[in-house]
Amino acid sequence: MANKNYYEILGVSKTATSDEIKSAYRKLAKQYHPDFHPGDKAAAEKFKEINEANAVLSDEQKRKQYDYELDHPGMSGGNPFGGFGGGGMGGFEDIINSMFGGGSPFGGSSHFGGEQKRNRGADIEQTVYLSFLDAVKGCTKEISYTRNESCAACRGTGARTGTSFKVCTCCGGSGRIKYQQDTIFGRTIQVGVCPDCGGSGRIIMDKCPDCKGKGFIRKETRFTVNIPAGVDKDSSLRKRGFGQAAGNGGESGDLYIYFRIEPHKLLKREDRDLFVTVPISYRTAVLGGRILVPGVEDTIELTVPECTASGTRFCIRGKGVKTVNGTGNLYVTVEIEVPSRLSRDQQRRLNEYESSVSIKSCDNMQKYANNISAVYGKHIDKQ
Repeated sequence: MANKNYYEILGVSKTATSDEIKSAYRKLAKQYHPDFHPGDKAAAEKFKEINEANAVLSDEQKRKQYDYELDHPGMSGGNPFGGFGGGGMGGFEDIINSMFGGGSPFGGSSHFGGEQKRNRGADIEQTVYLSFLDAVKGCTKEISYTRNESCAACRGTGARTGTSFKVCTCCGGSGRIKYQQDTIFGRTIQVGVCPDCGGSGRIIMDKCPDCKGKGFIRKETRFTVNIPAGVDKDSSLRKRGFGQAAGNGGESGDLYIYFRIEPHKLLKREDRDLFVTVPISYRTAVLGGRILVPGVEDTIELTVPECTASGTRFCIRGKGVKTVNGTGNLYVTVEIEVPSRLSRDQQRRLNEYESSVSIKSCDNMQKYANNISAVYGKHIDKQ
């Protein structure tokens, strides 16, 4: 196998993580899936090559052995990949089944000679952009996208109504073909989609004039979806059957809706809790007072007690995000606003106030003075 560079086939570096390999594989497998390239032998060969690369690189032990042979060309010996190169599907089929929802993407059964299963259409991912408040409060959005829809004229079979099929002579109706390859590891047997029937296992005698034998047509899908309150950036919705239609009358894939949420000008969100920082005047911090705090529905009045330090956090319970799992809180942090300029009269009055306040009346300043005295041997009486 080392005569092929599986990393280049998947478009990843040799140091790629398992998640990066999985992501690259899923993207390429969907791109070259036989459903989108019926009868295209080049695409079928590319699809086979992608699966072959993933079967090795997704298995930790196989990948180590492959890397060793890649770094030491010319080594001889038996096939180190065990079940990967045997007569059965092995781990290769497990990977394919987990990606395509348990069904065979080739249109055949999971075992040679078994009853044929129909394809399943690919899933579609759609991104919906929401404002901060729409995500918190819930809303309705219109979704519009283009997909492969099952052809109504032939009911997705690809054949003109009332016509029949014939069994594919290339694969014998299984939708798959075996091929063997002699490598430095020994002889390996691989399984791929049949290039003649595209994995369906049968040949259409008379193609449907509407879909030209594909079993599906390109069409715009438009519908309204109700987005529940409390969706977050990691939330998603699934609409069964709204994905790509499958050839040969198979089951349509699903639509996955993911959310991009715009930030709020004032509020920040962590799960069900909301956070906001509110500037207050020095007078309010010292004497106390009422301030307005932004909330989900409207502003909320909060009483600030006297002698409140800058950075103090208050909790307003039940004013966070409402979800099916409960309602969060609103946390308010106050910061004392320092004026950018003072008049001479204001400076004079501030100095008079400062001179009238003993350092011993402020706990934090007293602790600071004690530390200065202990470390540097200097005493502070007033500031």
